[in-house]
Amino acid sequence: MKLYEIERSYLHALDMFTDPDNDIPPNVVADTLEAIEGEFDVKAVNVIAYARQLEAEAEAIKDAVERMERRRRALETRAGWLKHYVKTGMETLGKAKIPCAWFVLAIQKNPASVEVFDEAAIPDEYKTTVTEIRIDKSALKKALGEGLAVAGAALRNGTRLAVR
Repeated sequence: MKLYEIERSYLHALDMFTDPDNDIPPNVVADTLEAIEGEFDVKAVNVIAYARQLEAEAEAIKDAVERMERRRRALETRAGWLKHYVKTGMETLGKAKIPCAWFVLAIQKNPASVEVFDEAAIPDEYKTTVTEIRIDKSALKKALGEGLAVAGAALRNGTRLAVR
């Protein structure tokens, strides 16, 4: 039986227990409720065991991704260093071009780029203002906790499943 089916069976048995027109002895209904509850407990434990297995697998994948990211960055850094090494050598020797069968190595000029060395000296016409609005949830929680009414917000107490 699936977890939701067990819940449904439990609620049905509970309805039978509280129904005044029901002629089933209370001990039979109580035994039924106890059996259903036990089945639910076993099923719930198995579901959480599977959830933990999935979390462990997700963590292993996360670790593998981090290792691969470090490896990728190392390879990119090494490739960049090698390109800089060849460029410096070509510039030192005065070589503008080296052809080969697979590609051509060439020293080229980059397009002009802006270098800002003193932001304070830049006129306002070349600046943009960025405004960011954030909700201060800590202050909001404190105010609501003190009983203040704040439009658009309320304190909520939810529940969570704790697996210890």
